[in-house]
Amino acid sequence: MQSNHHDITIIGAGVSSVFLAYTLMKHNEYASIHMIDLGKKLSERTCGLDEGGECTCEGLCSKYIGFAGLGKSEGKFNYTNDFGGELGRKIGQQTTLELMIEVDRILCEFGGDIIPSYSTRNETLSSRAAEVDVKVLSTKVRHLGTRLASDIFHKMYEVLKNRVTFSFETRVETISKDEAGFHLKSTKGEFTTEKLVIGTGMSGSKWLKEQAGSLGLYPGKTRLDMGIRVEMKGDQLQSILQDTFETKLKIERDSFSATTYCMNPRGRIIRKHQHGVVMPDGQNAREEDTPSANLNFSLFVPRYFQSHDEAMDYAVDIIGGINQGRERIVVQRLEDFKLHRNTETLEGNLVGPSLNAECGNVREEVPELYGMALEEFLASVERLIGDSMHPDTLLYGLDAKFYEPKLETDRYFETNVSNLYLTGDCSGETHSLSQAAASGIYLGKHLAR
Repeated sequence: MQSNHHDITIIGAGVSSVFLAYTLMKHNEYASIHMIDLGKKLSERTCGLDEGGECTCEGLCSKYIGFAGLGKSEGKFNYTNDFGGELGRKIGQQTTLELMIEVDRILCEFGGDIIPSYSTRNETLSSRAAEVDVKVLSTKVRHLGTRLASDIFHKMYEVLKNRVTFSFETRVETISKDEAGFHLKSTKGEFTTEKLVIGTGMSGSKWLKEQAGSLGLYPGKTRLDMGIRVEMKGDQLQSILQDTFETKLKIERDSFSATTYCMNPRGRIIRKHQHGVVMPDGQNAREEDTPSANLNFSLFVPRYFQSHDEAMDYAVDIIGGINQGRERIVVQRLEDFKLHRNTETLEGNLVGPSLNAECGNVREEVPELYGMALEEFLASVERLIGDSMHPDTLLYGLDAKFYEPKLETDRYFETNVSNLYLTGDCSGETHSLSQAAASGIYLGKHLAR
């Protein structure tokens, strides 16, 4: 089998890797770059889940893996240090914001500017919220939508392939290091490289753990966000949403903090499949032919576990218990939740459910922490809007956001193994498209030197 040598090899072709390769190409015209991914080219990434149906993939799901990774999902780029990762803590808040401006400029170069960006900043709301112990998190957003995001990444691929050697549908089985660099054994042959970057994102977490162990790298704590998804009357939050498309709200208490995530005015709730469990997820009104009359969001409470396995076991145990071996999601009316009673039917409920879930008792099926956080949050929001939450508001259990275990890296994302770097979500520092892309540019400039 032919052995191919490259200056820099990137494993994983997600958002951080795409921006990394693009930056390298711009800043170093001589480096030979190789990108390996388990998934397919963007043009071949099709799955029934994209059309709202069942997964039609054989083996690994093309909705989540392949060129551009989750960048093709709904293409929502939030440019902020308020949420979406800890990149600002790692490389500096100002540097991070400047890199995100660069991310946006690149997206616009490839056609992203046909969708205007918007800001969620609202000074009046922020000061009113502070009075009731609620923090308003703000961001500049460029929300591309699935079609445009796919189009942009496809154009980026066309440019990259002039300089980058791609190996798709290729699994790297072993990585070993010697004085010359790294030796990779894969399902498509053997490769050597001087520098190695791993950007396998969330979907490569199990693989990364195996490889890290063999290289002598050991992960630390792992974050897990879980929470109840709320569906309410579309105008319930009108007084705080009138000037912004989406508002991210956070409460902080001694024992927990809770933040709204993926707020969708006029959106629907759909089923999300990850790690063998099924969760209620929000779909944006722009992705639908018929927007709903409701508003939905998840209220996430972050927790830290000693290991990735511990975090995953906890999530799979709780959510898998709700799923009952099928695609079951439990739903309860807010009034019933407050009165500690089961919801028997949603017939005639003012808030029409956009997801076909099973009536029951969220309070009984979800750990107490998440129910308590929701109650405290809704109480603060009622004070903020000067109105009671409608009793027909619906609560769905249980949504989750998974994170990579953190492997230690220096300020340039180099691990304890020299010339081995991590980028994007697998570094444990980024949890959003914009921060992942920014980390790719940052590392690309460093390696281009």
